Amino acid sequence: MALKKTSEVITISSKVEESAANTFTQQQVDLQLNPLDQEVFVVLAIDLNPDAPDCITGLNTEVRGSVSVTSRTSVGNISLSNTLAEASQAIMSDAVAAVGFTRMPTEAPLAQLDYIGIIATNDFFLQVKGTNNSTVRSMAARLWGYRAKADAATYAALTQSEILSS
Repeated sequence: MALKKTSEVITISSKVEESAANTFTQQQVDLQLNPLDQEVFVVLAIDLNPDAPDCITGLNTEVRGSVSVTSRTSVGNISLSNTLAEASQAIMSDAVAAVGFTRMPTEAPLAQLDYIGIIATNDFFLQVKGTNNSTVRSMAARLWGYRAKADAATYAALTQSEILSS
């Protein structure tokens, strides 16, 4: 794969908030890539911070979020090729006790990888959805990466692969 780095590491931060409590919501984040120059964004790391769910006795609650390279109709998981990262916080509760669970993108391999993903189209997407919460929840995201120029064959393959993964 022929990629030529054209910038230093860039940090992109964003946040998505549910449009109503327990409602799937997605936000598009524009990378302002230049397709005429076959520019791509090479993702080095992702940090996701979903809000904590409500602790309601006898009710399981959750906040899930993901980052994807294409638009989605639900929160993604890493078994899907268009999902770069996912995170969740959950509270499992019965009438007696409650236990919290957290799953964050640190489950991604951090050692010795050149990158964790390449975004070839002009944007990426953040998704969030709560379950059984009494108020709106959100998720903050931060991506680290750099801009790069791909050769024509690589750019065509990356773009086609990304579009077909939706």
